[in-house]
Amino acid sequence: MSATSIHRATTGISNEYAHLRRHDDARPTPRAGGESMSTDAPESEPESDPADSEPTLEGGYDPEAVEDRWQRRWIDADVYAYESDAERDPNTVYAIDTPPPTVSGSLHMGHLYGSTLQDFAARYQRMADGDVLFPFGYDDNGIASERLTESELDIRHQDYERREFQELCREVCQEYEAEFTEKMQDLGTSIDWNNTYKTIEPRVQRVSQLSFLDLYEKGREYRKKAPAIWCPDCETAISQVEMEDDERGSHFNDIAFDVASDGADREEFVISTTRPELIPACVSVFVHPDDEENQDLVGETARVPIFEQEVPIIEDERVDMEKGSGVVMCCTFGDQNDIEWYQAHDLPLRVAIDESATMTDLAGDYEGMSTEEAREAIVEDLEDEGYLRDRWEISHAVQVHERCDTAVEYRVSKQWYVEILDHKEEYLEAGREMDWYPEKMFSRYKHWIEGLEWDWLISRQRDSGIPFPVWYCADCDHEIMADRETLPVDPLSDEPPVDSCPECGADDFVAEEDVFDTWATSSLTPLINAGWDWDEDAEEFRMEKPELYPFDLRPQGHDIISFWLFHTIVKCYEHTGEVPFDATMINGHVLDENREKMSKSRGNVVEPDEVLADFPVDAVRFWAASAAVGDDFPYQEKDLTAGEKLLRKLWNASKLVDTLAPREPEEPAELEAIDRWLLAELDDAVDDLTAHLEEYEFAKARDRLRTFFWNTFCDDYLEIAKTREDEPSTQYALRTAHRTFLELWAPFLPHATEEIWQAVYSDDPADLENTSIHVRDWPSPQGYEADLEAGEAAMDVISALRRYKSENQLPLNADLESVSVYGPIEGFEDAIQNVMHVQELTVLEEEPEVTTEIASIDLDYSTLGPKFGSKVGEIDSGIESGEYEIVSAEQRSAEESSSAERSSADSRAAQPRDDGDEPRDRDDGVLRVAGEELEDDLFEVERERTYSGEGEMIETESAVVILE
Repeated sequence: MSATSIHRATTGISNEYAHLRRHDDARPTPRAGGESMSTDAPESEPESDPADSEPTLEGGYDPEAVEDRWQRRWIDADVYAYESDAERDPNTVYAIDTPPPTVSGSLHMGHLYGSTLQDFAARYQRMADGDVLFPFGYDDNGIASERLTESELDIRHQDYERREFQELCREVCQEYEAEFTEKMQDLGTSIDWNNTYKTIEPRVQRVSQLSFLDLYEKGREYRKKAPAIWCPDCETAISQVEMEDDERGSHFNDIAFDVASDGADREEFVISTTRPELIPACVSVFVHPDDEENQDLVGETARVPIFEQEVPIIEDERVDMEKGSGVVMCCTFGDQNDIEWYQAHDLPLRVAIDESATMTDLAGDYEGMSTEEAREAIVEDLEDEGYLRDRWEISHAVQVHERCDTAVEYRVSKQWYVEILDHKEEYLEAGREMDWYPEKMFSRYKHWIEGLEWDWLISRQRDSGIPFPVWYCADCDHEIMADRETLPVDPLSDEPPVDSCPECGADDFVAEEDVFDTWATSSLTPLINAGWDWDEDAEEFRMEKPELYPFDLRPQGHDIISFWLFHTIVKCYEHTGEVPFDATMINGHVLDENREKMSKSRGNVVEPDEVLADFPVDAVRFWAASAAVGDDFPYQEKDLTAGEKLLRKLWNASKLVDTLAPREPEEPAELEAIDRWLLAELDDAVDDLTAHLEEYEFAKARDRLRTFFWNTFCDDYLEIAKTREDEPSTQYALRTAHRTFLELWAPFLPHATEEIWQAVYSDDPADLENTSIHVRDWPSPQGYEADLEAGEAAMDVISALRRYKSENQLPLNADLESVSVYGPIEGFEDAIQNVMHVQELTVLEEEPEVTTEIASIDLDYSTLGPKFGSKVGEIDSGIESGEYEIVSAEQRSAEESSSAERSSADSRAAQPRDDGDEPRDRDDGVLRVAGEELEDDLFEVERERTYSGEGEMIETESAVVILE
């Protein structure tokens, strides 16, 4: 399907989702703050879609029409399409390994934020290097898709045949994928819609099954019946990475066990547990070898209360003597320690809890109860029979399945694993080979690997997913693998590749019913996008697009470093021996305005649809660049409003430039000082922005560009240009700067910059593939030289004089008789005089006599009151009467040094000298008043500077101006 047909298909989704569309006909046009940035058509004319009109600078900026216009045309013209060339030098291609979002619902703020950051990188690199692959995928297999289908259709997967339920999943996911596509296009992301994939499609199934077979043949996978982490709600095994801690309320229970051995030193002992429902699964009791108080129990036999089974008491160093009584029961299974004891001591297996967290027949009278119900019932019976010695409330971390927040259990089952524990050092080294943005995120990756305790469990007992390409001999359980050339296969419907078992000769086979963990497939995205496959003729793995691998960038959230990033490195390293990407960019989370995590239960979720209905997309993109990559940051509407104001500023500045200068002015032989300075400053800004964007410092790039564009160019230089519009030097500087600003803003504000570029500078707006601003070369410094400090000081002076005229209600062309300046303005004297109509300008060699006085001292009464009590009144009076002293840090340090020397001289004979002792050096000054010393965190001093000479003084950051 072409990108054009994809776009058209998404606009035809069912009415059920129509309310989610951003460009709904019923959507109101006013923007935030009650303003409307669109122009209304005359009522007498028939309605037409403004997005179909041609770009123009006439009127105000209409974001809705502009955004829709370019989103359509970019896709129709394949502006962002990547064409593969296997012979191309990989260094000339920039490839992004984009995260395939889980198809489990609507677009949320995290999608919007993360996708926009990826687009910043893609757009910049496309202009800087030319060839960029920015693909898009949908992760539509696994638990998330099943839960979405069950919720959407109000069904349970257990009520359907596997194939029937899978088909329902495909239908539901397809609708959500169409919605997702439309929304991503509405964000203006420069995705290549010809390069998309779904993790359940046949091509990806083949890659996933090839990965399984390759790792199996390399001895990196195994199937084993062993204790595994189990989610009772999802009724499937899960991996360690899918667990997270959740703080929950519970009870600690002190329970007495009888000593069953004859001749024992005592009759009973007490264990402490939060899970009394596991008592029927108790198989032993453990004591630490160093626990002298309980050593007499080792070697004895204990009788489990209520259930009466007798179990051995064994010593083991893994017992935590500080927890409870120091004596612990081992049940199969309550936690990781139970599993380790079970394996190390060859203990029996007692299964009291089934796959749905329901008590089994081993629980006797409690059979059929949920674990929560059994817990309360058993505690009640323990108390009735005299075994419950104490019970108190606690709050502790419970391990839950991150998908459904259900507390996990541990069950023995036969599962497939990828062996990873023996390659932890290799995976760490692979992580060190990558560049991390921000660098601090490597520590999360490192800590995850260091804390690994389990191999990667990749099998799931679910219906929706990619099947294992495996059959088993019904007689001997020998594993039969599918042939590579037949992939993808489904053992439930396809025949095995052999007629008889190569191990025992039997001809009856059992199909594997489990499916892959979704991460086992999504971890292959670099190989999927590079076209990794088995070459039958060459008998080796090859890539259809080798120029892409390794990928340049893996962008993702910090919450899935242990999920997606780690597993991708595992898979790709084991298959290719290489790190799959050169760099990873880790974004943070969007929080609410109080810096709290957004959640539906708290009611603090900000819906992207609402944001995009109120603000232009480019304003939302401006907001997305407001935080450093890797940092969690609050959603604040003021950033969106600031973005909206910037769009108006860019639009209005463009219109002004278009009236002040011809569109293609020639460069004069000699540039005026102020114009040359502007272009030199522009060169400096280009250098800075390029460096920031290469390091994925989008916030720094945005802020640097905004400050220069808004303050220097718009507020200062454009005002100057209005008085010099007939000067060829100014005309050239204006146009050069304007073109460059559009190119620099293009990655951040793609819609507005495209509209302005096409309206002003494009020869053929219809030929977007060649004329789009987004396929232009990224600006490079042009080598203009000027005294940047002097130019900046001159601009400060001009701004100060313009402000002076405005405040005194003088026209801007009014003459100023005499102005003196103290500051580095050499070479720009004429510019100041000409622009501000100064008849006589004097450059001072020495700073004018300026007196600095204390205007006020503000006290922090919230801290001062509790500390000084009734003394606060005296402190106030002392400040009001001027009877106070402010001692600087340097003065105070000198006083303390002098005092220390005097004290040292008095005691030197009796006290040995410590060469390590030095006078204490305080960083902060103090306020001495009313016999007290106030540290600088208790007060704030406001000072004012006054000029005592003739005339009026104006101070700027870099100069002092005197008007006479």
